[in-house]
Amino acid sequence: MKFLVDAQLPVKLAQILRQKGYDAIHTKELPHQNQTSDQEINAISIRQQRIVITKDTDFLESFILYKIPYKFLLVTTGNISNKELENLFLKHLDYLSLQLDQHYYLEINRQAIIIHQ
Repeated sequence: MKFLVDAQLPVKLAQILRQKGYDAIHTKELPHQNQTSDQEINAISIRQQRIVITKDTDFLESFILYKIPYKFLLVTTGNISNKELENLFLKHLDYLSLQLDQHYYLEINRQAIIIHQ
């Protein structure tokens, strides 16, 4: 499973995913770093079959209209410390991975993981 972590999320999240055995990159590792456009993120996601992890709801619109990115996980926690976010992902990573194998659009917040059909 491959991930692309968007700019509003910490680089540490991509590092955690790599430590857990996933292929993960952060936008900061791309040529245009955190200035990488949503269009380019979508293109990378499709080309490399990467799941985009983002807080940016613009990806929801492009997914509904055009089925891009390849798959995505929308983080809707509101303001949250990096440590809380990291712990949230570590707690739910196995379940997220299982669901992302079967579904294209998931949402995670502080209380739940929502599977969108």
